[in-house]
Amino acid sequence: MATATIPARSTAWTSRLKDVSFWAEWAAAVGLVLLVVVFQILNPTFLSSGNISSMLVAAAILVILAVGQTFVVATGGIDLSVASMMTLGAVTFGQAYTNGWGLAWSCVAAVAAGTAAGLINGLVIAKGKITDFIVTLGMLSAASGAALIFADGKPVTIIDTFLLKLSTGGIGIFGWTVIIAAVVAVIAHGFLFHTRFGTHVLATGGSAEAANATGISTARIKIAVYAVSGLLAGMAAILLVARVGAAEPASNTSFLLNSVAAVVLGGVSLLGGRATIAGPVIGALLLTALTNGLTLLGVSQFYQPLAVGFVVVLAALLTRFQR
Repeated sequence: MATATIPARSTAWTSRLKDVSFWAEWAAAVGLVLLVVVFQILNPTFLSSGNISSMLVAAAILVILAVGQTFVVATGGIDLSVASMMTLGAVTFGQAYTNGWGLAWSCVAAVAAGTAAGLINGLVIAKGKITDFIVTLGMLSAASGAALIFADGKPVTIIDTFLLKLSTGGIGIFGWTVIIAAVVAVIAHGFLFHTRFGTHVLATGGSAEAANATGISTARIKIAVYAVSGLLAGMAAILLVARVGAAEPASNTSFLLNSVAAVVLGGVSLLGGRATIAGPVIGALLLTALTNGLTLLGVSQFYQPLAVGFVVVLAALLTRFQR
């Protein structure tokens, strides 16, 4: 019996590997492994402890934004305002801190600003019946403008011992920001797959009409996921201020593009109803490893967005073959 079972399993795995859907589901993980192998061969310092730590820290903010974006995309929507909400949160943090609010209340203010912007997105989309693309595009501009107005267009330098330790300290190669991002991802996974809220999120993305028919308030779910996206953007703002040492009023659109790219690479369906947290996290690590590896090889920064775009389009093509 054993001699018959082993070949059968071997044949099953062989056919699985030949199936395009297998590679579509594991595109981010396979791509990350391939990138690591290639860059390590081309530059032996790629897998040095210092560079790994640097990459993880660089990926932490993107991981948090990608997790927030995942909740939105799981309902069949998209949030184009995540980077602007993060900028608004950072500026709010800077203004609160310089006005003597203290570190704790400044953090609360940053998260509150992001959550409020996300809540507005959700309310207008769910209650106003306006497409998410238009609403979040409007919030992208509105939040960016509000950040510039609050800061008077000037960055605010933040000098704080705790923030300095947050950005530079950690356990081994894992910085505190990396640990925070990992905790956020674990909690998000729990909410998405082990709570009624997560079930309702996936049901709303799968079919809003069917979800409504079963008693799920899809309007409330949509409001909630955009609020979650804003809340996590506010958290990311705190980590950004800690890393940069200043509250910058200029929005960095690469965070927006990369958050969507990480979700696509992670195998989350842009049509909704199908999601994972681990996938976007791996996607964020892949994008960070790609830019880091290209930088180590001395490739001009002008070519890096081209490489990212190519990878994202390839990942989107692979999602057509997902089961």
